[in-house]
Amino acid sequence: MSANILRIIIAGGLLLHGIAHGIALLALLRQALTGPPANRPEARTWVSHRLSPKTAASVALPFWAVATFCFFAASVAFWGLLSSLDWRQIALVGAIVGTLGIAIFPSPWPGSPNSQRSLLNTSIALAVNVVILATQLWLHWPPVASFGK
Repeated sequence: MSANILRIIIAGGLLLHGIAHGIALLALLRQALTGPPANRPEARTWVSHRLSPKTAASVALPFWAVATFCFFAASVAFWGLLSSLDWRQIALVGAIVGTLGIAIFPSPWPGSPNSQRSLLNTSIALAVNVVILATQLWLHWPPVASFGK
């Protein structure tokens, strides 16, 4: 596979992951401001069952905001548009914060139309986070020589 194709796949994957987190972020913002929409999954946390969905969404907002920002920034940095940033470190922060958000708020993925889709979206998000963590922390892939820091 050529380096250009790989660059498009990695930058595109980070961007898509950022967009997915952005959709969840907007849904959480809506829940925090107006409460959960009727017939849609609502934000909940195991940390305190007494938190209303509106409050839980407010507490969850920073997790999704940081993850969204990190994945967008990592994509742009990987593409070389922000060469001063280390895309690997930014992607790692996004994956760690995103995984913490999922762990603390394992309730339905914000913005999902139903609970089945929510489980799918949460599983995909967690899988992508694990791939980012594994490729950067253990596999050290892609090689720095090929794509820089």
